[in-house]
Amino acid sequence: MILELKNVSKSFGGLRVLTDIDISVRGGKISALIGPNGAGKSTIINVVTGAYRPTQGEVYFAGTRICNLHRYEIVEKGLARTFQLIKMFKGMTVLENVMVGGHHWAHHGTFGAIIMNRKSVREEEAEIHDYALEMLRLVGLEKMANDSAATLPHGQQRLLEVARSMATRPKLILLDEPAAGLNGYEEDMLKAALRAIVANGTTVLMVEHHMKLVMSVSDYVHVINVGKKIAEGTPEEIGKNPEVVKAYLGKEY
Repeated sequence: MILELKNVSKSFGGLRVLTDIDISVRGGKISALIGPNGAGKSTIINVVTGAYRPTQGEVYFAGTRICNLHRYEIVEKGLARTFQLIKMFKGMTVLENVMVGGHHWAHHGTFGAIIMNRKSVREEEAEIHDYALEMLRLVGLEKMANDSAATLPHGQQRLLEVARSMATRPKLILLDEPAAGLNGYEEDMLKAALRAIVANGTTVLMVEHHMKLVMSVSDYVHVINVGKKIAEGTPEEIGKNPEVVKAYLGKEY
């Protein structure tokens, strides 16, 4: 398992948001985390990525305990994420936005080396450029590489965020509602991107309300409700689970 949450609980003052969450994410797969609004899905993402410390329990990534690490240390371990609210550099091109993610693994870009324009810096910048372009191809945005990021429609901005997170070379990427606001064509682009990401060697865990997308692309689904895990299984198993249907789906899928 590439990611494991063991007996994780999270409280804010007297309010308990997560209770004894046990989740294991299989490497090389697309997993989904679903549940009603307010169930605690984004809180789980924030605990995993170091934005919150769990009140109790442990989080392991690639066999290493990470719940005591800072966010930048977790990224260095190979874990990236996107956010519900799109965050990008509107004054930069699409390609430049993705290259920002690539600078995470740059080693030669010290202030002195940049000022002196050393060969090592130029070579590494070229490597970052090429890798960023490869990530844009992965999500279908390579033709927009030189466009201003601010000119992209909403759905393609979400794909841009995925590409930028992928530019950090993660082992696992956490996507927080990647299909929010996408039209049908953009949903198809996202599906293709998710499959390409896994084929590229990165595991995917997504928080998502778009059940058609979840059921069509996920290998495994985890379900939480009011801060507790109520089910897990394949999309077929989840779609027929009476407790999930009652708490969230409203009908069998």
